[in-house]
Amino acid sequence: MKQLIQNAFIACLLLITNAIFGQDVSLFQQFNGRYDFVFIGNTLNPIENSFQTTPAVLTSSSAQLSLNANDQIEKAYLYWAGCGPGDFDVKLNGQTIRADRTFILQRVVSNLIFDYFSAFKEVTDQVQATGNGNYTLSDLDVSASIDFHSQRSTNFAGWAIIVIYKNPSLTLNQLNVYDGMQAVPDEINITLNSLNVIDNNDAKIGFLAWEGDSGIAVNETLRINGTSIGNPPLNPVNNAFNGTNSMTNSNVLYNMDLDVYPIQNNISIGDTSAQIQLTSSQDFVMINAIVTKLNSQLPDAMIEINRVEKQCDSRSIIAHYRVLNPNSTAVLPLNTPISIYANNICLSTVYTRLNIPIDGEEIGQATVVIPNSIPNNFNLKLVVDETSAGIGIVPELNELNNKFVETVALSIAPLFNIVPNIESCNLGNSKGQFNFSDYEALVKINSLDIVRFFESQLNAQNNVNSIVNTSNYIALNTPKTIFIRIENSEGCYSITSFELTTKNCPPVVYNFVSADNDGYNDTFHIEGLKDIFLNHKISIYNRWGKLVWTGNNNSNEWDGFANNGLLMDDNQIPSGTYYYVIELNDIDYPEPLTGYMYLTK
Repeated sequence: MKQLIQNAFIACLLLITNAIFGQDVSLFQQFNGRYDFVFIGNTLNPIENSFQTTPAVLTSSSAQLSLNANDQIEKAYLYWAGCGPGDFDVKLNGQTIRADRTFILQRVVSNLIFDYFSAFKEVTDQVQATGNGNYTLSDLDVSASIDFHSQRSTNFAGWAIIVIYKNPSLTLNQLNVYDGMQAVPDEINITLNSLNVIDNNDAKIGFLAWEGDSGIAVNETLRINGTSIGNPPLNPVNNAFNGTNSMTNSNVLYNMDLDVYPIQNNISIGDTSAQIQLTSSQDFVMINAIVTKLNSQLPDAMIEINRVEKQCDSRSIIAHYRVLNPNSTAVLPLNTPISIYANNICLSTVYTRLNIPIDGEEIGQATVVIPNSIPNNFNLKLVVDETSAGIGIVPELNELNNKFVETVALSIAPLFNIVPNIESCNLGNSKGQFNFSDYEALVKINSLDIVRFFESQLNAQNNVNSIVNTSNYIALNTPKTIFIRIENSEGCYSITSFELTTKNCPPVVYNFVSADNDGYNDTFHIEGLKDIFLNHKISIYNRWGKLVWTGNNNSNEWDGFANNGLLMDDNQIPSGTYYYVIELNDIDYPEPLTGYMYLTK
């Protein structure tokens, strides 16, 4: 299928004569400050291809970089190009270079498809390390395409490095690097955007172009904003791209051009773009890169949100931000407005407090209240150099980088379920045993929330001394309040509580007393009576209905000795069946507990 599509595309191309397909030249990088640029490079054509009797292209050539002592290399961009589908692995001073980006151009002439290529690699580190001196590009091989391209005299190859450098003695400039791959004949129109012309003094433009011929000047013009430019005698107005190098004043840069033109008379203060037009009725010229230098002294305000400070259940937030003036050419003045938006609704405008120098910054913060009409989740936007009316008041290098947007979720305390109080049997003196381990799942609505239990509200607020054993919790005194802290992932929490209470459960009577001091059933034991029914009274009768013993909450359990009636033999009473009456004296148990118990000795 892929082959069929490719064949169909080629068939369509062959129906078109003199068609060219490439990539539009557009902005690649911008530099603001005390910058300038130079070109170095060389052709691989031994002579201009129009004059070659035997088609040839070399595989290496050299050029010199000669900067002044105070020039500091900021960036270095290597471009290489040639005829054919492309060679994207070369060497620079023996170091292997592989293309970061590539540009392809196809030209259809008389039903023949001619391919051309250009490649890009940033080589800043290598050029900074090498500095001034000789640079040799090698291993650029287009030999397989030479014979085919010689039919149109477009067998060529070459290379160039665009070096951006800074120097404190330079004026404050704006440098723009544009690249792509566009060609004539018949006409190229390129719009250079992102300009900001403050002063046109010493403005200049540089071109990296391929395949220009010195001997072909048929309707060839280079215009900027409608006005023809030239730099005679090296670059006549009617033959701009003619195999020359403005940096070295050479006219033997066969089939490539490194040309720089002054353009202070071609642009005006206030221009934000420039129109480049190249025409040629015969010469085939490809524009690969363009560099502009314009005097520009302007700030470039930017803003970043560092963090947003929130409180639980509060619609007031504090936005911590910093205002920057990076890559600029002038101070950003104090009182530059900063407008603060929530979902594009302007809430507040604050102002910078100081003049922010070139590459400087100012730290600030602003407190804003989010209206109830705005959802809890919203976009917080800060825009520097913008009034509440949406108007910028400071001219800048770039008016499109003034805002910063961050998604904010207000901190809302977690929702929770109300849990019921728990009642347990009184173990004595209002002591109780409780199991509320299932309340962790029961109380929370969001399963991701963290639940902890505390014995005081202060501990719950401070999240200290949480209850560990919730399945067998002993409350020494009741009623007792247990506090629950429900915390979400943002650290926001809610506190709820439930009560632990005890009740007097029915006593359990063990109606056998051995009274033999063997440690088992030695006394008349009643489970759940002592220290629970504080006002209880116990009466024990013998089989004839005589009262032999009475006791209460202050008495020891009956051990077979009498404390009432005729006392004899150390108050011991014989084995046998006895009758008990337990008066609980509790509102919930108005009837006494009665029954028989057996005493044995």
